[in-house]
Amino acid sequence: MPQLNPNPWFFIMLVSWLIFSLIIQPKLLSFIPTNHPSNKTHSTTKAAPWTWPWT
Repeated sequence: MPQLNPNPWFFIMLVSWLIFSLIIQPKLLSFIPTNHPSNKTHSTTKAAPWTWPWT
């Protein structure tokens, strides 16, 4: 069963995670979000009762 042999796949997984963690992730985290969630105001909506036509 060659699927259980971790020899080539473990190295590929390790290298891909290192590339993601050391190169891609810092570049993605450097972006500043344009709509920060803490700046939004909370608006409450008043729920009106629904009038059913068959009651």
